[in-house]
Amino acid sequence: MGEGLEGGPILMERTLEIPVSVVPTEAIRAMRVIGENHGWKMSRFEETTMVHRWAIIVPLANRTRVFGLSFDEGEIEGLSIRTWSYVPGSAGRLSFVSFRIPETVDASLWRGLLNEWVDLLPRCPWKWTFMERSVVGYLLPEFRKSRKLFSQEGVDIKRWKENPS
Repeated sequence: MGEGLEGGPILMERTLEIPVSVVPTEAIRAMRVIGENHGWKMSRFEETTMVHRWAIIVPLANRTRVFGLSFDEGEIEGLSIRTWSYVPGSAGRLSFVSFRIPETVDASLWRGLLNEWVDLLPRCPWKWTFMERSVVGYLLPEFRKSRKLFSQEGVDIKRWKENPS
């Protein structure tokens, strides 16, 4: 816990931002299903965030729409997911998901929740097709960063089963 300006405690949280291969609506849908299955109260929100698009060698700052879902009660009260997608160059798309995890959420609970979320996604979130990588830029660091972050958070990246639904 930290201390606010008025002297009262403020809730500390960590932010985990991961590049993913799924579109934002699929990421939100999977987390919504988890919340509904557990009976947790949730609320949706929309924001914007700054992204950088490259035009030849000049970075251009743009805003993109962010979809979000926050949990208002239960064991994971305060947890939220934000997701957005943008075109970093002239074609293709990169999607990101950002989790804000309160310090009150137990590490094993978080690991289980993240694994449940990954299992509900329609495709592997850390794997892109050859064509997707080629269009965006085959050697971008986001592709490796995604695998690394999922692995660090306790997701077994060597075995992923496609959701049969």
